[in-house]
Amino acid sequence: MAPPRIAARAIILHEGRLLLVNAWPGGRSDLWCAPGGGVERGQSLTETLIREVAEETGLRIGVGEPALVNEFHDPAGSFHQVEVFFRASILGAGLDPGWTDPAGVVTRRRFFDRAEMAAIRFKPDRLPAAAWGERCLYDPLEPILR
Repeated sequence: MAPPRIAARAIILHEGRLLLVNAWPGGRSDLWCAPGGGVERGQSLTETLIREVAEETGLRIGVGEPALVNEFHDPAGSFHQVEVFFRASILGAGLDPGWTDPAGVVTRRRFFDRAEMAAIRFKPDRLPAAAWGERCLYDPLEPILR
């Protein structure tokens, strides 16, 4: 069995709204998540986060403190990921409407207010509490969703 994958994700609140991405090529799922991704060998969590957010959203960010640790796995397979969510802020211009993910993974990017979160599917479950809360949270191991 493979060891857990480590990832960094950004909690970007802008004007009271949380930036989420749909990272399913071809829009195969309606599941939303915070932008970010896997750590590459020799790269720090914050370096990973800056790189991944630029790739997935086109944004330059400043990275703040950790806000949430989450882990999930595929009970039917070997995938297991541990994610550290950091508060982040946008540096410079906002979302460019003409931008596209060079890897073709992120199909949509959107800011959601807290009320809108109730009407969408997202992971992890404690993301709104971490985004609009004050303390660092741990979201226990949960099964992966598709």
